[in-house]
Amino acid sequence: MPRSASACEAACGKLGTVKFEPRHLYTAAVAQYERAEQTAGRIARAINGRAQGVYREILSRRVFPARGESAQREAGEASAKIALQPTVTEADDRLGHAARKHSVTREQLQGGIANVEGAAAAARGHHHLNVPDPNIPQDPGAAAFFDVDNTLIRGASILLFARGLAKRRFFTVGQIVGFAWKQLKFQLVGEENAGDISEGRDQALGFVKGREESEVVALAEEIWAATIAERIFPGTRELADMHLQAGQQVWLVSATPVQLAQVIARELGFTGALGTVSEVKDGKFTGQMVGDLLHGPGKKYAVAALAEREGLDLQRCTAYSDSVNDVPLLSMVGTAVTVNPDSALRSEAKKRGWEVRDYRRRKRAWQRVRNSASSAKSSAKYAGNRARIEALQLRGRRR
Repeated sequence: MPRSASACEAACGKLGTVKFEPRHLYTAAVAQYERAEQTAGRIARAINGRAQGVYREILSRRVFPARGESAQREAGEASAKIALQPTVTEADDRLGHAARKHSVTREQLQGGIANVEGAAAAARGHHHLNVPDPNIPQDPGAAAFFDVDNTLIRGASILLFARGLAKRRFFTVGQIVGFAWKQLKFQLVGEENAGDISEGRDQALGFVKGREESEVVALAEEIWAATIAERIFPGTRELADMHLQAGQQVWLVSATPVQLAQVIARELGFTGALGTVSEVKDGKFTGQMVGDLLHGPGKKYAVAALAEREGLDLQRCTAYSDSVNDVPLLSMVGTAVTVNPDSALRSEAKKRGWEVRDYRRRKRAWQRVRNSASSAKSSAKYAGNRARIEALQLRGRRR
């Protein structure tokens, strides 16, 4: 069964007070099939015996469409709407209310729901990856959302992951060179490139197509331990631990593949992780994407859906990011903190009064050099002024 359907089947949580129940999915699917069959029969009779061809045409277009990216998104949205039953009218009302509350459209919220349920399916039906410390009183309704790349870790996680896979002979030499260049560019510039991210997403979907999901998860765990763990920014880790100690949920929200994001979150003791979801069928990746790419506005839609499911008050929540692309996410919470911000986000933070934290040694070293130069310049200027004053005083005494 495709991940998009099994995600709804496995869903046992709530969107607000609305229960997700798998029986509604099958009831609606049967009803859709029957309607398509009746329509096919009527059309076939009207055109004198071309029943088989018309029947096949309607089934292929209406019931079993091609699995392109748009079809995946439509399937996720349809599944989300069905899962929001008890009735279509009530589902529409509640979905519309939730969408208005978060200033998103119904379609955007449905895409976010597909991401949240896809993440749960990737975690074998579990929305939470770790159990809260029983000795810490919990603070329901409050949470912290962390971007991953250049916020929690130094560099781009998907490129680090790809490089690790390349070492294990997943890719060709030419592809390895491409990954190395993008990683170097990301580290030097410190800013995300939408083209690189989109291309990396498409490449990742193609490269894992036909691979066992369990194999990729095992490799993600291995690459995390060998390469990514040492790139964690200690300062960001301390911020996340601060929220956990306060009894708040901590979620990673990243464009990186959800399997990798969940490995990182699980190892760091976080509540959960949302990431880009690749469809899995019969335990293997199909090469198709479910829901939206969690980048830019996509993060806002997914967090809106997560807030409804977890009962979070976003005005009591905090978001952390390094990229101006995440302004939609930062703007939807009560407290926004920029971590290792790119130049555009630093400027935006100054305008909006958002806190800025920089844990990059290279940036801090450069700042120290600038401060030292400024201090030396000020000292030289002071010494020059003092020398001129003393010279004038000496000249006056001689007179």
